[in-house]
Amino acid sequence: MFTRAVSFLDTVLVAVTPSRSEDLKIELLDSPQGARVIKLTGPLVLSNLFEFQDASRREADKSVIVDISGVPYMDSAGLGAVISIFASCQRTNRGFAITGVSPRIKTLFQVTHCDGLLPCFETIAAADTAISQ
Repeated sequence: MFTRAVSFLDTVLVAVTPSRSEDLKIELLDSPQGARVIKLTGPLVLSNLFEFQDASRREADKSVIVDISGVPYMDSAGLGAVISIFASCQRTNRGFAITGVSPRIKTLFQVTHCDGLLPCFETIAAADTAISQ
């Protein structure tokens, strides 16, 4: 019985442990206008969103540009994290923008009606100009 329970737990742990493909690389940069650019590479999902949220809070006085050109997909938790950062910027009168939205993520924004809420731009330069005005 004990052996079966351990075997079951091993199977469950393997099933819920994020794979290496779930890794998210976060690069923090400064734009020419002084905004914090958070460049993401990898999926933005529940298993890694806390790192993203932490990175977005490091400098609470700067506007934020989130570059998701390297994000192949985003789950609902990732979308919630983006909206949370957007709301935080709104509350503290900081600019916020998203760049590099893929067709797949654009569809997610449309289906969830976030496309009219989240300010999206083609490039970091365009976002930087828009939020610095």
